[in-house]
Amino acid sequence: MYRTIICGIGMGSRETASRLLRRAAALVDEGGSIVVMHVIENIPRRHLTELPEEFETTAILDAEKKLASLCKEMGIPATIEVRIGVAASVLVSVAREKSADLILLSSHVTDITDYVFSSIVDKVVRHAGCSVLIDRRPDPAHEGSAPQVEDAALF
Repeated sequence: MYRTIICGIGMGSRETASRLLRRAAALVDEGGSIVVMHVIENIPRRHLTELPEEFETTAILDAEKKLASLCKEMGIPATIEVRIGVAASVLVSVAREKSADLILLSSHVTDITDYVFSSIVDKVVRHAGCSVLIDRRPDPAHEGSAPQVEDAALF
């Protein structure tokens, strides 16, 4: 279905990350590629003096290690890319760089900051030059099952 998929994964829920990777693997063409992206948001300069010098390098290496481990564990071949910047802008830029034909993201429960600042998903949908698929966590009310608790285990 898709030659190149950008799969945007945060460092929150392992369950959500696994679900996104399974979806990407199901949608990618034979011989196609999956690029697993994680974006570490820019830290304002005024806060950098409070963080260790190697903070960014350590954060990048940690995210790469965790994402590579998950892909290996699931048997899903993917390229891992971790960048620093504004998440929506980086995802759209990487999709353009890689000539991606799909960006796969997960939605979250809307909160007040989404109304004030707009969510990453909203910004990607508006600015992406390719298709965007938003994976929604199953709603137990529609599934007829017991309520699911978000996977509390962080990567």
